[in-house]
Formats: sequence, structure tokens, C-alpha cells
Amino acid sequence: MIDQIKNTFKMNGVNLDLVHFGMVQTVVRRLDKMQKPDLIITDENHHSLAASYKKIYEHFSDVLRLGFTATPIRLNGSGLGDVNDILIEEVSAKWLIENNFLAPYKYYAPKLIDTGKLKLNRLREFSSTSIDQAMQEKTIYGDAIKHYKQLADGEQAIAYCHSVEASKRTAEAFREHGINAVQLDAKTPKKERDEIIQKFRDREIRILCNVDLIGEGFDVPDCSTVIMLRPTQSLSLYIQQAMRGMRYRPGKTSIIIDHVDNVRR
Repeated sequence: MIDQIKNTFKMNGVNLDLVHFGMVQTVVRRLDKMQKPDLIITDENHHSLAASYKKIYEHFSDVLRLGFTATPIRLNGSGLGDVNDILIEEVSAKWLIENNFLAPYKYYAPKLIDTGKLKLNRLREFSSTSIDQAMQEKTIYGDAIKHYKQLADGEQAIAYCHSVEASKRTAEAFREHGINAVQLDAKTPKKERDEIIQKFRDREIRILCNVDLIGEGFDVPDCSTVIMLRPTQSLSLYIQQAMRGMRYRPGKTSIIIDHVDNVRR
């Protein structure tokens, strides 16, 4: 992710000798050794209320800050006013599609979940236990694959599941139907993860199954289809996952298959 940002700066004529790049965790550990900057730029700025980010801002309390995010909202619905004075909304998703920055999309919502069984946990997100109860086995082993074949047969797809076990079982079910699918999670070794992503890029792997791994900051090749098997209360998470297949390519139309009724929440 940092390499992508560096390349963007470089392509726009920025002298990289004048810029310090770092992950939040790294910067926090080195605050006392860092030279005071003239400007702090934060990517994925919707995380800026987290303690680690605030520690940086408080250490350099008199330094101007500029933040960027495509999802300026937190899970609990609160704003970002504690660390941001002004919110500038530049363009809409509609404008980005019309001007070829995002691909147009088709949204399908064949509901395969009993939403009445969903319960919130202390983080105001649906608990994994209640999702297990709301999703019948046919959700994973039958209808999700059936709808993929009907709506996006042969397309590269990312499937978002609610647990590692569900992600593994989803990948297995696709393979049983002759569709090469692989599961990724946080414990997947980096070398193996890189090999999987390369095979996905080379179209040797058709479906990538994961929980919340393939989201912000995760460099995954272009794909056209997203399969939503993970109900969420988080608008931020929903946007990041649902729009993962909308990277622009001439002639491309993204397919979003929402099996868990996210669009209605």
C-alpha cells in the first residue's frame, strides 16, 4: 500500500526526499525520534479516532493535518469531527462511474439469510454465532454457487464470508462444483498469499474466499464480481467490500451478488 502511495506521489512530481512514509504502528513507536513535519497526511482517515492515530496527532498537536478516505463514517455512526475540522466531499460514486474512474455495476440481491436471527454484539456488529444461526447450509453449499453461475459464470470473483470456517467451506463447495476457489485468511503465510494472488491474477484461480482480509490496504488484482455472504452493520465495510469489483476497465460491468440483505440496512 505504501509503495502505491509513493508511486502516486512520484508520478505527480513530488520530491520523495521531502516525504516520510510509514505505517501508523511504526510511526507511533518512533515519535520521539522523528523530526517535526510541516504537514501530516493520513490515508484511510476514517480510522483517525483510534488511539494510535490520536497519539500521533497529539504528539504533533500544532501541525496541520490532511486526511483522505472513501468512507468517512465509523461503525457506530459517529463522525470524525474530533480530529477533522472540515469535511470536503469532492465527487460522488455516480460521477466517478460517469467519468470512467469506476466501472458501472449490476446489483443482485437474492436473499439467502434469515435476518430476524441476527443479533448485535458489544461492538454493534452482527455476532458470528447469530450469523451461523441465520444462514442455512444451503446458503453456502447450494444457492450461492447457483447464483454465481447464473449471474457471473466464469468471472473472477471475491467472496466475503463471516468466519474463517465459513470461508473455507465456501471455497470447498465451489471446488466441488468444478470452480477453482481458494481461501485466504490472516494466518495464510505471506509467500503462499502472494502465490495465490498471482494465480488469481493469471486466472488460474477463479474465486477468492475471505472474511475481512481483502479490504482496505490489500492489493488484489482486478476482478469483476463480488459475492456478499457476510452481513454487516458497517457502512464503511460494506462500501469497501461491495465496490471491490468496480475498478475501471473499458467495457467492464461489475456484478455484485448480495446474499445477506446488506443493501436494505
